Amino acid sequence: MINFEGKSVLITGASVGIGRAAAIQFARFGAKLAMVDINYEKLKSVKEEIKEFTDDVLICKCDVSREEEVNNAVENAVKQFGRIDILVNNAALWRSCHPFEEIPISEWQSYINVNIMGVVYFSKAVLPQMIENNYGRIINVASVAGVYGNANMTCYSATKGAVISLTKALAKEVTAKGVLVNSVSPGSVSDSSDSDINSYTESEMSFMGRTGTDKENANLICFLASDAASYISGQNIQIDGCRKKQ
Repeated sequence: MINFEGKSVLITGASVGIGRAAAIQFARFGAKLAMVDINYEKLKSVKEEIKEFTDDVLICKCDVSREEEVNNAVENAVKQFGRIDILVNNAALWRSCHPFEEIPISEWQSYINVNIMGVVYFSKAVLPQMIENNYGRIINVASVAGVYGNANMTCYSATKGAVISLTKALAKEVTAKGVLVNSVSPGSVSDSSDSDINSYTESEMSFMGRTGTDKENANLICFLASDAASYISGQNIQIDGCRKKQ
């Protein structure tokens, strides 16, 4: 049984989709939660939603592409909980589908700033204390697009590929110091606007014939954050229903 009693978790992009489902699951398993998102109103809604599991929740409005805002969010979480044991870097941009030659440089910069630098800023902010405590878990949400590369999604594919590489490289630096770093790479996922974390739709992208649910992705994140995964670090785990490679 996974149990996060006494553990504090910071989740970015926690207002919708996989981030919201992760917040719900961590709360169910007893964690103290710091939820970060650029959409504060939706964060308030998620906080209300998980009241049946815990009241030990901090919500922070934060643009993950801005280092000062990231540092403030981490400082506030440490003030409330004493430390951050688990970081889930989930916030990302992805809703863009254009041929490479049509993508403006400004869009590339936005994707790099959010999808890569957001992970960098939060990881840098929490690592010193994790290393001092000789305990930490960092789970980065990547994508199968970062493994295979998706046509007409070069920004997203490139930045998620960077997250996977960052995960593997960082793990080699900090695993011996008690900090385990892994990434998860979802395949097709249910529409994040659906409030049911168990929902899925038919999909020809996987041999299972459906999308993954937000809860299925959240459960993998929780497993990697738990002591049940104490010998796993530097890995990128695909959760894609046996995806048909694109």
